[in-house]
Amino acid sequence: MSVEQIITEKLTAALSPSHLEVINESHNHHVPPNSETHFKVIIACDSFEGKRLLARHRTVNEALAAEFANGLHALSMHTFTPAEWAQEADIPSSPKCKG
Repeated sequence: MSVEQIITEKLTAALSPSHLEVINESHNHHVPPNSETHFKVIIACDSFEGKRLLARHRTVNEALAAEFANGLHALSMHTFTPAEWAQEADIPSSPKCKG
């Protein structure tokens, strides 16, 4: 199973998101071809209601602790409540890290 699939399954099980996108951005970094080390997650779930950004990110990081221990290097997070996601017009593009 790919790291992308594992992230998707773990976040779905832990948070029951109403919206979830997991995007492998490893190709934008100085890593070997076909790496799965850098990801972007766009997630909306009810459990983020009333939580500040840091608490939302901690929740995601806790759900993926084993992946960070086993080679996941970077995770760009865009965390929303379902109401916030309904109003979100644009997710910023991640910067290209390759020179």
